[in-house]
Amino acid sequence: MSRTAVNRTLLALVGLVLLAGGLLLLAGGLDLNHRWHLGLPSDWTVTDPHHAVLDPADRVRWRGDGWWWPSVFAALGVVALLSLWWLLAQLRTGTADRVAVPAAADVPVRLRGGALAQAVADGAEQIPGVSRARVRILGRARRPRARIALTLAPGAAPGPVLHEFAAGPLGDARRTTGVALPAEARVRVESGSVPRVQ
Repeated sequence: MSRTAVNRTLLALVGLVLLAGGLLLLAGGLDLNHRWHLGLPSDWTVTDPHHAVLDPADRVRWRGDGWWWPSVFAALGVVALLSLWWLLAQLRTGTADRVAVPAAADVPVRLRGGALAQAVADGAEQIPGVSRARVRILGRARRPRARIALTLAPGAAPGPVLHEFAAGPLGDARRTTGVALPAEARVRVESGSVPRVQ
């Protein structure tokens, strides 16, 4: 299973647990269990708007221990920081800012990912039948990959355009940088859409 699939699965599970807990608390706060006869167990404290989530014995159990509340707040702080880190990790676009170019000398050479993407897009728009091209360079500096979206003019044949694109702008980018640069191309014809993968 890929890292993206694992992240999406975990996010879905966490979201479902939080949603179920929130709906349960909302049902208790609005007394929906009694109004709508939902059939929730009557001994659950969260189903009655006049009961606290914790009973009095649980609320005062650790009051005399000085370590209890600092430990609770420290644990909640760690959970909040991990959640924030996870959220920020999901918001990253995955765009490669730099592409490592193999060089003959020992001097490391890095090319801006945006510049490489723009060069490939400009070359693609010179191909007859291509009305617009968008290119993104994704991945890491040493293992970049290209995601291409081509919009073709009506009547243009996707097959020949993709062949010319692979031999022309994409091939030029691979040859000049010395990077394998795997690519995924999505072709959209202005009168409809035909997805293709190269």
